[in-house]
Amino acid sequence: MSQSPHIVIVDDEAPAREMVGDYLKMHGFAVTLCDGGKSLRNEIETKVPDLVVLDLNMPEEDGLSIIRDLKSRINVPVIMLTATASPIDRVVGLELGADDYVAKPCELRELMARIRSVLRRSTLAKSAAAEVAPAKENKDHLVRFGTKWLDLEAQALRDDEGNEHPLTASEFGLLKVFAANPKRVLSRERLLELANARDAEAFDRAVDLRIMRIRRKIEPDPTKPAVIRTIRGGGYLFSPAGEKA
Repeated sequence: MSQSPHIVIVDDEAPAREMVGDYLKMHGFAVTLCDGGKSLRNEIETKVPDLVVLDLNMPEEDGLSIIRDLKSRINVPVIMLTATASPIDRVVGLELGADDYVAKPCELRELMARIRSVLRRSTLAKSAAAEVAPAKENKDHLVRFGTKWLDLEAQALRDDEGNEHPLTASEFGLLKVFAANPKRVLSRERLLELANARDAEAFDRAVDLRIMRIRRKIEPDPTKPAVIRTIRGGGYLFSPAGEKA
């Protein structure tokens, strides 16, 4: 029998985190409860969980800054609990790398279904990475983006030393589209369409933000983008030889 997935619940309200924790324990998950960013950081220093459920609206440190900090340290799936009145927080959270969201007050069965879905995707991505690791000599699935390699099979971004650099699902979606369309000008609408954005309307304005973050990861000089270039009035263009430009 495989080990139960370890879920960390972060919520400053004790009754809320205990209710979610008890429900997940009842369904076979291992659970740790945290009251905010500080206790979460202490927890991940000793053991990286399989998934974090994070309340966005906390008084001491808001959930968005916790997501940003968390994703810069480790690549762990995050599900946000958001007050229904804040769609902008959901969009920003997804942009920062959160994997999904559930509105508060949350329906516990829905939250559990989301957790299982995100864990399934995470497990598939990890097993894909493990499968391609031995097959380094077959480089068909590797695409050079400036200072990094995009591994299409493992959905990972790596440097020349093989170190992995965190990539959100939406960033990978965009890089995959660029890899399939080198030297072609792609408008924002076309990028969203090809990347199968879950909510194209909400993400429309966020394309530029994502491109900016991708550039920080791959461009030799992010202030003078040569790999993913901005085409005035047209959109963006992936120049495979950008690093030599």
